[in-house]
Amino acid sequence: MLTALRQLTRRGRYFLAVGGGVVVVASVLSQRDLMRIGLVLIALPLLAAALVARTRFRLAMTRGLQPSRVQAGETTTAVIRLENLSRLAHGLLLVEDSVPWELGQNQRRVMTKIDPGKRHHIRYELVGTVRGRYEIGPLNVNFVDPFGLCRVQRDFTTTDTLTVVPTVVSLPPIPLAGDWNGAGESRARSMAATGDDDVIPREYHLGDDLRRVHWKSTARSGELMVRREEQPWRAQATIVLDTRAGAHHGAGQHSSFEWAVTAVASIACHLISRGYGIRLVDIDGNALRATASVPEMLSGLDSVGVLLDCCATAAFTPGLTPAIAHTARWGQRSDGLFIAVLGELALPDADTIARLRTGHGSGFALLLNASSWSQIQYPDDARLKGAAALLTAAGWRVAVCEPDIDLGTSWRALAQAGVTAGGAR
Repeated sequence: MLTALRQLTRRGRYFLAVGGGVVVVASVLSQRDLMRIGLVLIALPLLAAALVARTRFRLAMTRGLQPSRVQAGETTTAVIRLENLSRLAHGLLLVEDSVPWELGQNQRRVMTKIDPGKRHHIRYELVGTVRGRYEIGPLNVNFVDPFGLCRVQRDFTTTDTLTVVPTVVSLPPIPLAGDWNGAGESRARSMAATGDDDVIPREYHLGDDLRRVHWKSTARSGELMVRREEQPWRAQATIVLDTRAGAHHGAGQHSSFEWAVTAVASIACHLISRGYGIRLVDIDGNALRATASVPEMLSGLDSVGVLLDCCATAAFTPGLTPAIAHTARWGQRSDGLFIAVLGELALPDADTIARLRTGHGSGFALLLNASSWSQIQYPDDARLKGAAALLTAAGWRVAVCEPDIDLGTSWRALAQAGVTAGGAR
């Protein structure tokens, strides 16, 4: 009973206070009728507390999101199912579900009755306006007496995770070149130039197809030898996102950084659809991962969701100078198709990026005129043109991006960008 009294609502406490005051005044003035009113005011919250204390408040809850991953601007539906496990019908229930401010306000519902063993479904919609990962919940349920004088609160711990990913823009196909890497037993080799004698065989294993027997090696070694399986060919691409806070301008969804994240997500999805293996890294050479279990290399259409999750959690990194060239492992993964989405670049930073394209890899750079995203524009055309010229001279194809130019146009401009003869390596 004492617990229930501590759970009186503000209205219940007012009733007790006013009732006590009326009783005191009535006793002084010897007014019986006024005394009765005061006693009624005191009795109501006490009866409500007794009712709430005797109520067996047993509810089961399950929840879900349909879908749990949406692009920015899309809508998802939260579904909550409440089941009455007690033998009595529940009275008035006030239900509140916690919602992050980026997705809107907390959702509140009033349910008048849930019969024993029955279920009640609550549905509401959320609009993913800002990319990121958000926890929806927990659910808070309050049982209130019919007069709203006493309230018992129950909190559920289960939550849902909503991932708002960047908007994926459909990109036109353009000619791309890069280093092709294999994943089979051996490196691919040109049979036309060297002939069949250069095939490296291995010993026969039980279960190998006899049609793969290499008879010349078998006769030479005296043991049964078979050809190695040809490795599948797979193109690989590294996509770099400029995550330096000082390299971007603008605020919120209309900042140059959000434009860059959208570009990276769209390019990665486009390349995966063309059969590329994708590696996403930040300006320091660290892999962009939504969780620690995400592999560094992503490939196949089934990895698109994981890739978008990685883009959804991309954030600024400290430092003003790109540290990607100083990454210990960078020399081992710098070949192949190399695409960089860059903010403002000083000439030394542009030189650092330019030297990342090594070997036979191809370099493509979307260079953002980041100051154009700022309300107070301060164009530095000399620095922008100098950075673009330096990248072009190092063998990169460069397209300068503006906020009023759509991503598809900028992507198409990469195919038309020229590469100087001195930069080709």
